[in-house]
Amino acid sequence: MILFELPGWGDSPVNDRSQSVRDLARTMSVAISQLGIGRYHLWGHSFGGRVACWLASQAGDAVQGLVLFAPAAIIPEGWVTPTAPAEERARLVYAHPDRYSPVRIPDPATHTKQRTILERLRRRGRDADLEARLAELKIPMLVLFGTEDRVIPPEMGRIYREIVPSCHFVLIYDAGHDMDVERPEAIVSVVSDFLERHEQFVVTRTSGLIHP
Repeated sequence: MILFELPGWGDSPVNDRSQSVRDLARTMSVAISQLGIGRYHLWGHSFGGRVACWLASQAGDAVQGLVLFAPAAIIPEGWVTPTAPAEERARLVYAHPDRYSPVRIPDPATHTKQRTILERLRRRGRDADLEARLAELKIPMLVLFGTEDRVIPPEMGRIYREIVPSCHFVLIYDAGHDMDVERPEAIVSVVSDFLERHEQFVVTRTSGLIHP
């Protein structure tokens, strides 16, 4: 597995070049090409899910499968994404924030850098161009939302299912926006099976409940 840090996030320099998410996706496509990667499975979480959707739409048959965790590619009209101070982010992204250590707070410069590019590239409401491209995707696609997601409405997953013929939509019970932290065993089970079987994947019947 290779984990990319989007330009403008984390320890990367300030990104004032990307003027759209489509531009950002092209940059990521170049990075993948420079590593000599041929065909691959693509994952994206939240805003990264939107970047992944654009990248998949540009990548032709290079992408074998697309996995999206609580993607921000399709947002309801008029929806305002909730925000919270960095030190209180846990209550926004977890269904049970009291069970987890406080979310790591980036230093002020990094936080400002990330917030600046996110606000510049964030789109309000639906994106007809992107949705049209998603409808043309022929690759297997898995969309997961936590049932207790407070950042993006979980029911948006049904729209992906309606738009993309090859899309599978799975709800992760009792998990928030950062579902991979709260329900890692469920994520591993579902995603591993999907990557192995694609259209024929099944959800395991073994209980993955970690907080009975």
